[in-house]
Amino acid sequence: MAGKIYSFYRTSPARTSLVHPTSGRNPLVYRAVVLMLLITGMMGAFVYRLSELQIFAGEHNRELAEQNRVRRIPLVSDRGTVSDRHGKLLASSQISRYVYLWPRQHSPREWQEIAVRLSPTLDVSPQEILSRLEKAGYTSLLPVRVGRQLSPDVFVAVAEQLPKWPGVEILTGSSRKYPNNGLAAHVLGYIGEATEADMAENPDYPSGMIVGKMGIERLANAQLQGKWGGRLVEVDARGQESRLLGEQPPLSGESVRLTLDLDLQRTAEKALGGRRGAAVVLNVKTGEVLALASSPTFDPNMFTRSVTEAEWQKLQKGDQPFLNRALQGYPPGSTFKVVTAAAGMESGKFSPQSRVGTSAFLSVGGHQFWESSRRGFGSIGFRDALAYSSNTFFFRVGMSVGPEAIARWGKALGIGAESKLGLEGASLGSMPTPDEKEDLYGEPWYLGDTISMSIGQGLVQATPLELAVMTAAIANGGQRVQPHLLMSQTQQPDMQPVPTGIKPETIKAIQEGLVAVVQKGTGRRLNDGSIPLTAGKTGTSEVGPGRKPNAMYIGYGPVSDPQIAIAVVVENGGYGGVAALPVAHEVFKVYFSQK
Repeated sequence: MAGKIYSFYRTSPARTSLVHPTSGRNPLVYRAVVLMLLITGMMGAFVYRLSELQIFAGEHNRELAEQNRVRRIPLVSDRGTVSDRHGKLLASSQISRYVYLWPRQHSPREWQEIAVRLSPTLDVSPQEILSRLEKAGYTSLLPVRVGRQLSPDVFVAVAEQLPKWPGVEILTGSSRKYPNNGLAAHVLGYIGEATEADMAENPDYPSGMIVGKMGIERLANAQLQGKWGGRLVEVDARGQESRLLGEQPPLSGESVRLTLDLDLQRTAEKALGGRRGAAVVLNVKTGEVLALASSPTFDPNMFTRSVTEAEWQKLQKGDQPFLNRALQGYPPGSTFKVVTAAAGMESGKFSPQSRVGTSAFLSVGGHQFWESSRRGFGSIGFRDALAYSSNTFFFRVGMSVGPEAIARWGKALGIGAESKLGLEGASLGSMPTPDEKEDLYGEPWYLGDTISMSIGQGLVQATPLELAVMTAAIANGGQRVQPHLLMSQTQQPDMQPVPTGIKPETIKAIQEGLVAVVQKGTGRRLNDGSIPLTAGKTGTSEVGPGRKPNAMYIGYGPVSDPQIAIAVVVENGGYGGVAALPVAHEVFKVYFSQK
């Protein structure tokens, strides 16, 4: 019985479970442990992420949150106006609208998608949009301007899509306007967005800052640019302004008044008629630039938007409308005989009463150097030599005094002398001496070089501006004026005329010769009774075989009380008395009509 009882306990299932109570609960314990580990891991991850956001990256995230809530919106300042000496407007500002992007609003990937959608509306490639964002940095706190000024149609098209594009905004700004289009473009210059170099030099410049790139816009940029302001606004989740928190108004730039006379500038450009050439008009007493025309010209309004590569190349090629021809060197031809006359009389080898024999040509070294009329004028003095533009007269004067004397007095009269005008692209005239020719070209000086130099040919170069300065010095009695474009410069000490050192009797002899040019010589067309008597000198400068010579003219007036000096060049215009003199005539007529 006892054995049976023992066997029962050994084989009963119920008893077995009582003897081994844990054998059926192992899976439940395992699951519980795993679950607790998962919960602990997840909580640890949450704690770690929370610590990362709050502690390690807390400052950065606070900035992001603040940026989503508060925005600093730049307020563009108006550039100062530019006017002529009489207050007539040459450049002004007008209200405009531009698209701005807030870099922090999206990730780079999201901006790529937005750029693709914006591109056709703004007519700006996605690459350019992204390039501007990358240049500013995707963490920039300030908006980035893309595209050109919005037309009314584009403005409406973009405005309709703004709710779909958080981080894209239309802001009102200011753009440049040149009411006279291409008039005086080489003086005014143009504006453009600040480059990386500009931004590095001026850390306070905001993104999209507009600066002067050329001409007065560049020279007077500090006065014209003003100071941008800003608005601090609170925005909602869609990026729309909900509350103004503060505002610093922009400061407009200062107005700049030029020495230019708009009527004279317009007349000079119109008289050039689109031909390649230039005309410069100076006040003979102060050096104020009354007109500085270069033809052909360009419209600076094109730079108030994005200029295409094709447009830029067009400005540089062909007739090169971007080139300021008033500041480029040309062979001055017979207008340079003023310098040779001054050198001859100042050398002491000739007096104002001296007479020199002329002939049909001069033979030197087997070469024939011809008289201007292909015949001689007999024995004449400086007055008639200038009036009839005798070549052989000045050949003999030049050979007598030598190239060094000619170069010395040419520089005293302003040719090759440094100008304080400040416009870019300017070259200096040149009158190489024998030593300088040797250094520059590795060639010796020949007597033929002196002969060519004496009539403004060969290696001699002078800019229209320099020729106007030379003419003004003769007109005012021997003072070399300092040409300038800002009215504020006229009274400055460094802009006062400089004595040339030429004796009064020499000046008088040259003046008489230039008056005779108009009275009976190559400039008789100016003596038609339409204007008071003026003085001047024609020039026809050879520029190479197979090409028409350049037409030159210099002049001043009125003779009774000289006020203005003029220099004109018409490239490949032929005779100075035919192509260049009429330009001066038109300018004189307008000037005297004003008086």
